Amino acid sequence: MLSVSEAIDSLLAGASALGAETIPISAVSGRVAAKDLTAQMTQPPFAASAMDGYAVRFEDAQKTTTIKVIGEAPAGAPFEHPVGAGEAVRIFTGGAMPKGADHVVIQEHVKRDGEAISIIEAQTSPRHIRHAGIDFMLGETLVKAGELLHQLHGSILAAANVPEIAVVRRPKIALFSNGDELIEPGAMLKPGQIVNSNHYALTAMMRAWGGEVTYLGCAADTEADIREHFKQAAKADIIMPIGGASVGDYDCVKPAFRALGGTMLFEKVAVRPGKPTWHGRLDGARVLGLPGNPASAIVSAALFGQALIRRLAGRSNRQSAFTSTAKTTIPLAANGGRESYLRAMTIGDESGDLCVQPVANQDSSLLSPFTAANVLIRRLVHAPAVPGGGAVDIIRLR
Repeated sequence: MLSVSEAIDSLLAGASALGAETIPISAVSGRVAAKDLTAQMTQPPFAASAMDGYAVRFEDAQKTTTIKVIGEAPAGAPFEHPVGAGEAVRIFTGGAMPKGADHVVIQEHVKRDGEAISIIEAQTSPRHIRHAGIDFMLGETLVKAGELLHQLHGSILAAANVPEIAVVRRPKIALFSNGDELIEPGAMLKPGQIVNSNHYALTAMMRAWGGEVTYLGCAADTEADIREHFKQAAKADIIMPIGGASVGDYDCVKPAFRALGGTMLFEKVAVRPGKPTWHGRLDGARVLGLPGNPASAIVSAALFGQALIRRLAGRSNRQSAFTSTAKTTIPLAANGGRESYLRAMTIGDESGDLCVQPVANQDSSLLSPFTAANVLIRRLVHAPAVPGGGAVDIIRLR
């Protein structure tokens, strides 16, 4: 039985960011850049007025003489002639500064009389111009390879005249449930049946980690049907069967996997909850078998699936990349011989420190604790007791 760290090592062995694909900039949020990307233009591409007013030579603005208005420059329609001594151009925010002008007198500082203006407020320095390139320059690197793109990158890339970008391909994940007792939400339950619920949370979690998830439905408790679901997942990078991972007479997932030629790499992990988690290879796919108990499935996905998906999606390498620390609000007992993960919720204390409150019932069959729990508290093998207010490692669930 492997430790959590050994299991992650097994999962990540030989795994690296997948190949690149090109997508429009409207879809960049949450993706990882596959290569450096440079600006295709200078932004702004010309000196522009930051205010509505009059473009003048600053030396003229310091005088009290009348200045002649020789034209106007609204945004998108530059004034084509230079501004000479004693001349001004009516300009609007975003309008290109005409040649010869180095200052904008805002309209509140001007009195206009026909085609002439008088400056009625002292002008102390050249102002109100956004110079070319103050945002970025042609050829400047805006995105580095491996960078996680967010909601604002689309506008940044658009301003740089970049219509599309090469990103790391999302890992394709095929997910299927297993169990004759499972029915879909909304159906009438017969004696002994339960609602099939795990895949909803798992799908959402894996998409948030950068995966592209397809749910293949629920396989019956027969090797034949489970083999058929594995075959449907043939083009996936990761296959995740849920349930059927124990050693009962109706646990057929691993026998079906072996019958298809799958190679088993580990069958159990020294973790609580999630001990039945297993991993193997089937043709070109990595297979991560999750336990059927809800908490076990979600915790195992957070520990092992997250590390693998993030690696293939180009996001990060190991569990440590998404682990942080907090203070526990209550004392925690010494841990036993399996690495343990407690569902908990984050709260703040009077000092502003991040604190975590474990949920009362940690039974692995329960889903309701996840309505409040947004982190897992990690307790290493034989970790000593922790007093209230003591530091603990946490892994964020959402």
